[in-house]
Amino acid sequence: MIEPERRIGSVAVLADTDSRWKWGLGLARRLNPEDIFGFQFAGADLPSERQLAEVSIAAEAITEVSTSDLLAALAARPVDVLVISLPGGGVQSILQLLAANPLPRRPLIITGYVGVVYERITEGLLLRVGADVIAANCPHDLTQFSHTLTGLGLDPSPLTLTRLPFLRGAAVSAPRDRFTVTFAGQPTVPASRPQRRYLVERLAEHARRHPDRDVVIKLRSMPGERATHTEPYPYDELVRALGSARPANLKVVGGDMGRMLNRTDLLITVSSTAAVEAIHRGIPTALLTDFGVREGLGNTYFIGSGCLTSFDQLDAGLLPQADTAWAHDHGLGTDDDPLPARVAELVAAGDLPPVRPYYTVSNAQAFLPALLADYGVGTDGRPLPQLSLAPGSVRRAVRRGARNMYRQGTEVVAPMLRRWAAL
Repeated sequence: MIEPERRIGSVAVLADTDSRWKWGLGLARRLNPEDIFGFQFAGADLPSERQLAEVSIAAEAITEVSTSDLLAALAARPVDVLVISLPGGGVQSILQLLAANPLPRRPLIITGYVGVVYERITEGLLLRVGADVIAANCPHDLTQFSHTLTGLGLDPSPLTLTRLPFLRGAAVSAPRDRFTVTFAGQPTVPASRPQRRYLVERLAEHARRHPDRDVVIKLRSMPGERATHTEPYPYDELVRALGSARPANLKVVGGDMGRMLNRTDLLITVSSTAAVEAIHRGIPTALLTDFGVREGLGNTYFIGSGCLTSFDQLDAGLLPQADTAWAHDHGLGTDDDPLPARVAELVAAGDLPPVRPYYTVSNAQAFLPALLADYGVGTDGRPLPQLSLAPGSVRRAVRRGARNMYRQGTEVVAPMLRRWAAL
């Protein structure tokens, strides 16, 4: 709880996709649940009303901004805290923007990682250096990040321990008569159609072996919704392809994962962050090894948890429980969160120093220009003119039209062609 004399004022969240809104708003609510507004970064489509409702914000409370729009908005309506919930390249671009264009009253800048961190650790961390607070989601990450920064001669003091915002307390017992197995799907892990079909077939087999259980495939997003990653082979289509071979107790659902976990007795996934929420709640959790234990899958993060297992073991009745020491080191099973008190302390102190990103044109001349240009920022930290035109401009209309054409192709035309090919 934040002490009254250290209360934080207004908090703004800058995000671009559904999962990043979930992280950014979850963190912002820990700081001040009563004075939050959002900026949708131009170039990405706003999540659906249902997705926004799940994170308790209305579309009208969000303003779409380009880089120049953001500077104008923060100058016109100063805030105490700005939560940047973007990929590493986006964070770096906003840091460069704020460093080159000092505001009359700049906000405290917070950034971090939307989920678990299992690859590109140094790359992602250095793109976030320059923020006043870099949130580390667990003691394991805090130690690893600190070693990285000190090894490069950088100040580790911006690192602050927190916990993933979507972690909720013990499961709320939902009335149910049957044991429920929930599979948490992911858009791109695994990526190929044969591998995703394998998952559906093994889930169907598990349902046949255990007719006393409901086996539920939890979709990452509902059909037609925008998500952080486009799903090439949706699970609902693969389940329909089972036809008469689909057991009656194999089901497909959408909606909020937290509510689904309230009725879950066993969670199965390849590497979804739903696994950390399930472990946090004390629900038996299985991270599948059927495709190997590989960084590209994300399941290497769970080495030592005791939850890495296979479908064969699950079919035989295994209910994996996470190792207590591993869970604690990864911020699970505890509600401790030093972040709000640390942010309140920094806000109360005032006199924030100039923003100083690690990367400069001097030390990253071959790396920085293209990265910043993707977000409409030049190497001088100024908004690029062609990406900062007023809303309704020709360029923005063309860019949005191109995105819509791409999405129409990937989400409508491609699935239809895949269904035809399967006939």
